[in-house]
Amino acid sequence: MSNSRKDLTRIQKAQYFTSNLILRGTIKLLGLFPYALRLRLMGGLVRRLSGVLGIRKRIRRNLSYVLPDLPEPEAQRICHEVADNAGRTVAEFYAGQPFWERARAAKIGGPGLAALEQAKADGRPVIFVTAHFGNYDAARVKLMSLGFPMGALYRRMANPYFNEHYVKAMHDTGKPMFEQGKRGMVEMVRFLKQGGNLAIVTDLHAIGGSPIDFFGKPALTSLVTAELALKFKAVMIPVYAVRQENGLDFEIIMKEPIEHTDALRMTTEVTQDLEKVVQDHMGQWFWIHRRWKPYAQSSPTAVSD
Repeated sequence: MSNSRKDLTRIQKAQYFTSNLILRGTIKLLGLFPYALRLRLMGGLVRRLSGVLGIRKRIRRNLSYVLPDLPEPEAQRICHEVADNAGRTVAEFYAGQPFWERARAAKIGGPGLAALEQAKADGRPVIFVTAHFGNYDAARVKLMSLGFPMGALYRRMANPYFNEHYVKAMHDTGKPMFEQGKRGMVEMVRFLKQGGNLAIVTDLHAIGGSPIDFFGKPALTSLVTAELALKFKAVMIPVYAVRQENGLDFEIIMKEPIEHTDALRMTTEVTQDLEKVVQDHMGQWFWIHRRWKPYAQSSPTAVSD
């Protein structure tokens, strides 16, 4: 949840303002370089600073928890790729037109595409379930370019200074956007009732969620997305934007729609589907997140490097 500036202490304001200033300055500086070089530089910068930023420690803790027998060279490779992808994603988020052009040119396929077209013909709402994988915004841009208007649910950043330009960048990419919270939920529900398409990221730790195994370990996962699909008879399609080897382009994969059964079973299927995709592209999922909180943090297998 984003903090209000008026509720912050002077020290907190100074810390948030300084960190935002550094990030914005870095993004502006990199914006002076050609797009491909910009992404490569940002990826390299985050990769090199991953230890200082705590990124490497978080990735290693998660990997140690769910894959304790992972060979050290493989763990190191994943750490580097995750940090590089994270850096490129940040650069793409603020790149505007160059990123949108790459996303619109992305190859797209999978059984979910035909299901989407059928839903449009039938006037049914669609909920795209995705994850912090590759760059999920690429899928949103691609689908909008094909004539499928799409709303998205987002969570505000804790840093109020950073949140201002973060929200603006999201709006520039596409509208409508629904902020997580009571007001945003009301607006989102109204949008779905009107037959709208909605993208929701479903791979974060959810307080009050159900424990669903992800890589063999329980992870608290929200059932709200599946509950919305059931309530509004929305087609629920997993979609992923896979970053290609050149680090610039994407392939959009639209999976088979999730059959309407019950919220727990549907969410479990989504989680299992994501796991399969991540297994094929281990360095593209954001292992930075505390996905198994609090389990991993209390595990004796967690590393502390």
